[in-house]
Amino acid sequence: MLSILEAAGWPIWPLLACSVLGLALALERFISLSASRVAPPGVLGEALLAARAGLPTPEVLRQFEEHSVLGAVLASGWRTLQRNPAASEAELRSALESAGRLAAARLHHNLTALGTIASAAPLLGLLGTVIGMIDIFGSQGSAAGLTPGGGDPAQLAHGISIALYNTAFGLLVAIPALVCWRHLRARADAHLLQLEIATERFAQQLCAQRR
Repeated sequence: MLSILEAAGWPIWPLLACSVLGLALALERFISLSASRVAPPGVLGEALLAARAGLPTPEVLRQFEEHSVLGAVLASGWRTLQRNPAASEAELRSALESAGRLAAARLHHNLTALGTIASAAPLLGLLGTVIGMIDIFGSQGSAAGLTPGGGDPAQLAHGISIALYNTAFGLLVAIPALVCWRHLRARADAHLLQLEIATERFAQQLCAQRR
């Protein structure tokens, strides 16, 4: 592996950094977007049962907030009623919508960076390819002026290796990053739709009890 990196030249190092960063971002998002962290089964049912009994205790609210993303969104409605028991339905829904927007930002966190890596990796590979081609033509031109037979074969092989290794490594980084980005973005959007539906049911429950 080290010999491949040495043969690819310095343009491979930015690609290697992108691969490490992309892997870290993908793993973080796979963990953060798991159902147990976003919207575990039963959370909405527990919240609806708790809502029928009135405002929960601060300890119960804290448990909901720390339990999952959905729990934090639902707890924001109770927090609003705690601060202002006479809050209107519009104020209650506004608080839930604000919490939902924060949840959406949490769900899409780091996805832009992962998408950027997927887009930039082929370009970095192309940069390495161009540098390798420049190395080839530069060596051939300078050697042709010194020897009647043409360029240096070793220098020519070195330039070709730089070009091909960087092209291959750029694609090797970009393809998994692109697949992970599209999959994780779809998962985040699906969770967001689930949060919207659950929040609407919870808002209807709270508003019905206040009428």
